[in-house]
Amino acid sequence: MSPEKSPESSVVQEQRVTISNKHGENLVGLLHQACSKNLDDSILVDLASALTREGISAFRFDFAGNGESEGQFQYGNYRREADDLCSVVSFFSEQNYNIIGLVGHSKGGNAVLLYASMYHDIPIIVNISGRFALERGIDGRLGKNFMQRIKKHGYVDVMNRKGEFEYRVTEESLIDRLSTDTLLSSRSISKDCRVLTIHGSKDEIVPVEDAWMFAANIPNHKLHIIAEANHRYTGHEKELKALVLDFIKSQPHFSLSLCPKLIY
Repeated sequence: MSPEKSPESSVVQEQRVTISNKHGENLVGLLHQACSKNLDDSILVDLASALTREGISAFRFDFAGNGESEGQFQYGNYRREADDLCSVVSFFSEQNYNIIGLVGHSKGGNAVLLYASMYHDIPIIVNISGRFALERGIDGRLGKNFMQRIKKHGYVDVMNRKGEFEYRVTEESLIDRLSTDTLLSSRSISKDCRVLTIHGSKDEIVPVEDAWMFAANIPNHKLHIIAEANHRYTGHEKELKALVLDFIKSQPHFSLSLCPKLIY
């Protein structure tokens, strides 16, 4: 598809795709074909729409235990989410897609970075608001003295603001988060992989200091802090989108092949 084709002349070309991971669970996602148009306003959907207008097909999906994908939600689960990414990459590679990059927001940022540290086969990674210090931010979600409570009962139940049950955090899943070595994985990313980290200076969920830690430890890295932006980039969506697109289009892999290109 021609990158010059205007969004006004685009048509909706989305395909629901189901991919089995190595645990036999079906991962469900939407493939945005190049030059399709999407009107949803969430961060990754907006990025997917922008990418398709540049001639890049995009696939976004739910990790196992989330959304429509099968499996049970687990707190932590970083390594399994990297494995889910591996299943998705393998699927589209077999469909002859030229996969040029992975993009993840928040915990998804951690997942794409961890994937890059393990598999070394994707040339471009975009980490949007990922967390470097995984030991932080837990008490804000689980409450104070969470470790004592989880040791006593074996789990902590997380409630929403209405007091309704959302999910259960087991000791095993908590240990999975705390044992995920972000420093080691960051330093294990190949120098051949170009990484962009974007973070909001007023991020209320993940401190902006985490972005500086990624920048200090990933070998081939570019950092951009968006002034005044929060975790959802409210009011800064256009700047976020432009940064991601400019980074991808500036890489040599962008024009290496005429095969369909894919980014998550």
